[in-house]
Amino acid sequence: MKSGPDIAPLAALIGDPARANMLTALIGGEALTAGELAREAGVTAQTASSHLARLAAGGLIAPRRQGRHIYYALAGSDIAALLEKLMHLAERTGHRRTRTGPAEPALRKARVCYDHLAGELGVALFDGLIARRILARRGDVLVLTRKGEDFAQKFGIDLAALGRRALCKDCLDWSVRRSHLAGALGAALLNRFYELGWARREKNSRIVRFTPPGLRAFERLVAAA
Repeated sequence: MKSGPDIAPLAALIGDPARANMLTALIGGEALTAGELAREAGVTAQTASSHLARLAAGGLIAPRRQGRHIYYALAGSDIAALLEKLMHLAERTGHRRTRTGPAEPALRKARVCYDHLAGELGVALFDGLIARRILARRGDVLVLTRKGEDFAQKFGIDLAALGRRALCKDCLDWSVRRSHLAGALGAALLNRFYELGWARREKNSRIVRFTPPGLRAFERLVAAA
């Protein structure tokens, strides 16, 4: 008998098309109701409830009650990172949905991955911070440099307020097939872009829209010195 982690139950949970649609609907970090997730999955409310119970029991989603409603969210940023990697693998190996919508180019340009920026601009941010030596690799670990600490302070990010969550993590971007920045710093940067009015998130979507002045400011931010 083999020992160690068993990936088969998790693979079976994710592999069902309806549950996969539910999980990808939650990858933007928002909590959704069972009815909203039923519509995303294209199933009845009763079927959705069964799927959600299995996903919760498997540790992939976390339900929380607010008033009369129960909302569902991914159980953690590591689940979002796993889904992003699976989407990258599906893209690379040619497993694509038959029909693509008009929002796809915008999703590839800039989108939310759980709570941080992904897509072409997310990868540009990651590459720019590496080139400017704000981020650096120490073996397999991504770290914020001393220069990076100064950058964060000047950009209005209080590192001490980010808590005990991992500060810097790279997340494989499914559309660009390179890394974007996750972790507490990735989330703080995206929130700062919102605060500065550089970008906004489209309602009921993962798409992030940058204003023309915001995009120019962003490009200056990621340009290597």
